[in-house]
Amino acid sequence: MDAQQQSYLPVPPGVGMEENFFSIDDILLSHERLPSRTECSFLRLGFLEKSSDTQDIPEGTKMELPLWLVKGLYERKRKVVSVEVPKVYREGWRTVFNADPTVVDLNKMGPYYYGLGSQMLHFDSPENPDIAHTLLQTFIGRFRRTMDSSQNAYNEDTSVLVQRLDCLEKALFRSGQSGLNGFQSWEKGRASQLTASNLVLNYRKRKLADLHM
Repeated sequence: MDAQQQSYLPVPPGVGMEENFFSIDDILLSHERLPSRTECSFLRLGFLEKSSDTQDIPEGTKMELPLWLVKGLYERKRKVVSVEVPKVYREGWRTVFNADPTVVDLNKMGPYYYGLGSQMLHFDSPENPDIAHTLLQTFIGRFRRTMDSSQNAYNEDTSVLVQRLDCLEKALFRSGQSGLNGFQSWEKGRASQLTASNLVLNYRKRKLADLHM
């Protein structure tokens, strides 16, 4: 289907300190819950904590809060809430990822492994350098297999192939398949020209925007 015929053009998820709110995946990511701890009392907000019937939320209360709320409350100088590192980013799981990232079912672990991991770097933690390193090495270790699968699954049911992928990897998989389909259509004379992928077009737009800043 041509881009002009589509009622909605999907926006790929971003990986960085800030979400892209034109992306449905990033909107869903912002609602991922993080294990948190209150570092001060929240007066007259006890109704938000269903496990307690007190009027206030006392200091030291452990809660699971959505990412968007934690980012809004988090301050480095005046601590309102602190954030615990989710289990999938802790040392035990980092060891598994560093040993062989291809064996892990990222969809089951996330499915926003890369996006949420990048967001975790927003919060001060001594584990941040190790988390960032593991995110990068996991992506590198799985990238070739993901793209090879997308190129070798022409006209096949790919549901089994993609069910273990993180949402970012699924976007790359679809991009790889789209490129392959376009190339094969061009080879058979069904298309007059090859067109650049959305990822390349978006990159060019960002570069032009940087030049005009």
